[in-house]
Amino acid sequence: MESLKLGTIFFHGARVIAILILGQTLYFKFTGSEETKFIFSVMGMEPWGRYGLAVLETFCILFLLIPRLVWFGALLGFNLMLGAVLSHFVFLGIVVKDDGGFLFILALVVFALSTYILYIERKKIPYLSEYFS
Repeated sequence: MESLKLGTIFFHGARVIAILILGQTLYFKFTGSEETKFIFSVMGMEPWGRYGLAVLETFCILFLLIPRLVWFGALLGFNLMLGAVLSHFVFLGIVVKDDGGFLFILALVVFALSTYILYIERKKIPYLSEYFS
């Protein structure tokens, strides 16, 4: 019983932390902060890529909030953060504009949390749930 409570707390905590990190970065994407404009300019995606990814991250947050769709939010977050991590490796480098690698670390944290949430919710994923039963 104790481990069930701890697992539930950790699961919901992972959701909350992922939502908070994604929500915090949304502010900078939608307001066009200097660092965000730099990142998307380097990748040749400014401004539409920035806005498009911000919209996708907004949907990710919404899906993570809806219990029936948590798996989809985690899947979307997993893929968005995989893209962010790969962008750091290919285009940006770990440190962007003297941030000490903070954005890279945030992407890794959300990637790890999304992976964990996706694992926990694996039995709810349509078409794949029969393989996990």
